[in-house]
Amino acid sequence: MLNTKITNLLDKHGVHYTILPHSEPVFTVETAAAQRGVVKEEMVKSILLREKKKHRYVMACVTGESRLDPQVVRGYLPGEWKRLSFASAEEIRELTGYTQGAVAPLCLPEDVPVIFDEAIALCKKVNISSGDPMAGLELGASDLIKLSGAILAPIAALRE
Repeated sequence: MLNTKITNLLDKHGVHYTILPHSEPVFTVETAAAQRGVVKEEMVKSILLREKKKHRYVMACVTGESRLDPQVVRGYLPGEWKRLSFASAEEIRELTGYTQGAVAPLCLPEDVPVIFDEAIALCKKVNISSGDPMAGLELGASDLIKLSGAILAPIAALRE
């Protein structure tokens, strides 16, 4: 039985999910997809971005085969945000409580907006990290979007 902040949240809201265990810790989309036996297009990459001057953060998510354009993300944020860069491993751990590569767009501080690329909404099911590098979770894309409170926008720069 897996018990993380993320599985607790899903259980609390009655969201059906499947635990996809790994035989070893995974920290990349490619490795996670292979361990879980799923396609990269159903993987959700959760990328924490930071605005340096105001120390604000945003969680941006794209499908596993996509690349994120941080500056496009900025255009969809409420208010005025300056240049965004990738958060450090230390910042990720401090903000989310999870190791870089094992982060999901759930259980984040309330002041951290979440933006999903529109392609995520086209998926029936998606795979996210469970918060534990030894397991992933598969759930309905609509459930993930609803629970994360994500804004949908075209934030993927290109497909890999």
